[in-house]
Amino acid sequence: MADLLVTGGAGFIGGNFVRYWARRHPGDSVTVLDSLTYAGNRSTIEGASGAELIVGDIRNTDLVETLMAERSIDTIVHFAAESHVDRSISGPDAFIDTNILGTNSLLKAARAVWLDGGSGHDHRFHHISTDEVYGSLNPEEPAFSETTPYRPNSPYSASKAASDHLVRAYHHTFGLQVTTSNCSNNYGPYQYPEKLIPLFLLNALHGRPLPIYGDGMNVRDWLHVEDHCRGIEACLKRGRPGETYNIGGGEELPNMAVIDRICEEVDGAFTEIHGLSERYPDAPAARGRTTSELKTFVTDRKGHDRRYAIDESKSRNELGYAPRHGFAGGLASTLRWYLDHEGWWRNLPNHPFSAS
Repeated sequence: MADLLVTGGAGFIGGNFVRYWARRHPGDSVTVLDSLTYAGNRSTIEGASGAELIVGDIRNTDLVETLMAERSIDTIVHFAAESHVDRSISGPDAFIDTNILGTNSLLKAARAVWLDGGSGHDHRFHHISTDEVYGSLNPEEPAFSETTPYRPNSPYSASKAASDHLVRAYHHTFGLQVTTSNCSNNYGPYQYPEKLIPLFLLNALHGRPLPIYGDGMNVRDWLHVEDHCRGIEACLKRGRPGETYNIGGGEELPNMAVIDRICEEVDGAFTEIHGLSERYPDAPAARGRTTSELKTFVTDRKGHDRRYAIDESKSRNELGYAPRHGFAGGLASTLRWYLDHEGWWRNLPNHPFSAS
């Protein structure tokens, strides 16, 4: 049995991890620490057995130390982060505060309780990072490996790179037992509709433009969030302290191919699902037209990285990790989840589809 502290556990990836862990390890206790900003939601983890939500800020070191000591925490899984590149361009300060200062606060608390406090617990601090810290690849370059030099290009990726370095330093300087995983683009249930796939799905249902940056040929590796959760579990169970592991989905696709697939899936749903036209009358597919007519090219994002790709051979060889979700099936199931859980996204604050 383990006692976990999951930061950012009411967000997209963290919430899916909490649900996954509760199913896989029903005897463990999970304390979720989340400040419930716009992307965090209580309903994301409702019904996750053994999980308790504490509303608080990871920058509150005293709070983290108290939770760790009182609950005998032996594992921290650190998801809490500002993660939207567009927001980091318009407002970098929040990314510095959460991603760098917040991670430093957690590391200080972990050191105080696990090392300085002499708790004697075997422990693990697992840090969730991103492939964006490696920068942008040319078409002919090999995929990112764990030894690829860091060259972040946005305030978001720069702040995550800094947090990665802090985690590594706490291992090498103080002996904190850490692992880090760098993942590719996640998609799946409970994702706040600011990222490409949920935004385009909901825009398509409401007949709103599908805004495509630049020429739409920026390439990403797509990872279903459940596969990501399996990869994190493998890091916790079999990862070597001090090591970094890349977790990818094995689906390297240009954005335009993803968008075309979204359009096809939405069109197919309106053909197959009775009553969908009545629920979403503004969708082109509700009127016998194609979703692709909503595609709209917009000015490219500042500093937009051209290509990301993940070499996950280390995770395969050392952890036994391999993705199980192909993109076509994963996207289809994701669309059905959003159609079946309209109440979840309608109740999210501060987005265009909110019921409020």
